[in-house]
Amino acid sequence: MRKKILVTGGSGYKGVKLIRNLIQHGYSVINVDKNIFGNYFIKNKYIKNYKLDTNDIFKVNLKNVVACIHLASIANDPMVDLNPSLSWETSVLGSKILMDHLIKHKVKKIIYASSGSVYGIKKEKRVKENLPLKPLSTYNKVKMATERVILSYKDKIDVIILRPATVCGFAPRMRLDLTVNMLTFQALKNKKITVFGGKQKRPNVHIDDIIDAYIFFLKKKNIRFGIFNIGFENLSILEIAKKISKIIKSDIIIKKNHSDARSYNLDSSKLLKAGFKPKKKISDAIHELKDLYNKQKLLDKPNFHSIKWLKFKLDQKKSI
Repeated sequence: MRKKILVTGGSGYKGVKLIRNLIQHGYSVINVDKNIFGNYFIKNKYIKNYKLDTNDIFKVNLKNVVACIHLASIANDPMVDLNPSLSWETSVLGSKILMDHLIKHKVKKIIYASSGSVYGIKKEKRVKENLPLKPLSTYNKVKMATERVILSYKDKIDVIILRPATVCGFAPRMRLDLTVNMLTFQALKNKKITVFGGKQKRPNVHIDDIIDAYIFFLKKKNIRFGIFNIGFENLSILEIAKKISKIIKSDIIIKKNHSDARSYNLDSSKLLKAGFKPKKKISDAIHELKDLYNKQKLLDKPNFHSIKWLKFKLDQKKSI
């Protein structure tokens, strides 16, 4: 009999690929997602899909669910700034309601998708999990607060918190507003890459590796609690642009004015010591996106630009 997993936000960039992998690994899935960015519910006999806000999770029967992978959130700084209260309600309040529901149904483990950006600006050459959090933006603060809500339940449920780097690579619900994806698509479409600033460093992680990490912790029974960074290539924005331009012939345009001051080197040695092994690099993501674009399988859809799409939804005053 398949073990049952609850995934929140399972119709998003990471979620669709994650659910497919969970099924391949022999799990059945309950997916709760509002489908703000389109209907990416997977139809499969091993999936039950609910078009719901996480705040309404109490409407879902979690009988026999053994673990939850909690992805649901408003995904980055500019999106949160469009409607900060929506982010607090979705992540912090929603997570409190979720945790109470998990405890009620005796779910054994939660794996939460936090963010490496909770560290803010760090001068340390190796940003480890024990460093103090100094979130700069509302998005970062929401992620930190959500971590603390979930951690307050650690005596009642196993808690794993992952702090991912910026994710890159292809997914069915694509995101073309993430650093590597965005710059690669610029190169493919315009033969030009626009870099703002360029010196600020960003850690990166391939989407396939972060999905593998979720499944790694599902199966890792001897790790019942922990906070883990997950990011393996700490490169400046300009270094990423140069890497792309070598694979996809394109010009790099540098603009000095930029407002995003975050710059840090994420250290993931704790995750590696736990036994996790990454398989892919930024260059893999670039080559994959290039091949899919040439095959006309990497499209430029409005809902692939999450910030613009959420603004459109809010402006249209649609129910989200």
